[in-house]
Amino acid sequence: MSQHEKHVLGLSGGKDSAALAIYMRQNYPELDIDYFFTDTGKELPEVYEFLGKLEGFLGKPILRLNPNRDFDYWLKQYNNFLPSAQTRWCTRQLKLKPFEDWIKPFLEEGITVHSYVAIRADEPYREGYNAKQDNLKIHLPFKDDGIDKPGVAEILEGSGLGWPKYYEWRSRSGCTFCFYQQKIEWVRLKERHPEAFEEAKNYEKDALEHGSPFTWSQGESLDELTKPERIRQIKEDYEKRLLKIRANKRQNPLRPESELIDIDDVYGQPKFCVACHK
Repeated sequence: MSQHEKHVLGLSGGKDSAALAIYMRQNYPELDIDYFFTDTGKELPEVYEFLGKLEGFLGKPILRLNPNRDFDYWLKQYNNFLPSAQTRWCTRQLKLKPFEDWIKPFLEEGITVHSYVAIRADEPYREGYNAKQDNLKIHLPFKDDGIDKPGVAEILEGSGLGWPKYYEWRSRSGCTFCFYQQKIEWVRLKERHPEAFEEAKNYEKDALEHGSPFTWSQGESLDELTKPERIRQIKEDYEKRLLKIRANKRQNPLRPESELIDIDDVYGQPKFCVACHK
């Protein structure tokens, strides 16, 4: 491999980026790829567990890129306003900037950096990282090779790693209090990780007191969302939607359908950020 080239692949702790790492390891073993994970410090414990298993499969460590400033620092810089779909400062400061700071010296030395991004073939609406430097090359192997969501499932299952455990109750990785979570996921966060839920609730309360126009979940606070009657309503709505989508789903005996329905399938795919949720 040329000394003037570097290959990198970012991992979120999610299924797609993990599958891409496995795919590249199996199909392009000649590439010396550096795998990295940008750690916000607010990740689910299941994410760290899965990354440890993935390191064992890849046979090399996954580099942790830690932001120079943590979430609390940037929250103050943004006037205690919570990040949201409209102002994704968490993505900018805690995910993208650490990556840019890491590769900047290589780019300045004239090294061509090849970055592999896990955008699937069935995701035409998603955009990858917008490279500003001529010697930063973005590659989309899944999109180029026609690998879709069922293909990702096959890669994970075929490797023996399977799915990250949080997919039992959540559709994406990233921070514990990701604002792209569906309401059922907030309920499950409270049930699975009550300490993380209380932390998110405290952040929200403080932000609202400082005049933040956003709550973590659109249209209602976490206090409102987790009242007993509201929890019951959210769970009933989720079960109704799940039954409906299963009834309309075409059966394929070659692929386990239960593995292919996640929460975003039930509610409709939201637009979200490549840096955090793959």
